[in-house]
Amino acid sequence: MQNATIWHAGCVAFSGRSLVITGASGTGKSALTLTLMAYGAGLVADDRVRLERVGSTITARAPDMISGLIEARFVGLLNAEPILSATVAAIVDLNQIEPDRLPPSRHTTVLGQSVPLFHRAPDPIFAPALMQFLKAGRKNV
Repeated sequence: MQNATIWHAGCVAFSGRSLVITGASGTGKSALTLTLMAYGAGLVADDRVRLERVGSTITARAPDMISGLIEARFVGLLNAEPILSATVAAIVDLNQIEPDRLPPSRHTTVLGQSVPLFHRAPDPIFAPALMQFLKAGRKNV
């Protein structure tokens, strides 16, 4: 089984927990990353994320060439203090729209490990809700 891969994605972290933000080009990966950074998350990676399975967890880090850089449309490449590595707490898939107000617990498999999955919510509360998830997790009902 493969133990590492590189995804076309963004990644932010707070207190060692990270969100990997996936989606097609133009879906807002960097915009969501910047928004979460404005709420206090740190940058792990923008555009490319190296994911590695370590035991039963998945860790995220930036490839060396892009560490500490994030693209901001209409502004340019911005510098950010990088978080060198963080445990993946969830995947955010911007290609899928969340239809449910209180969605079921979804998961996806990354490098053989089950990881929580969120779909994009077209609502201004989405980024703050993701930030709170990073801070305190989610109650599964």
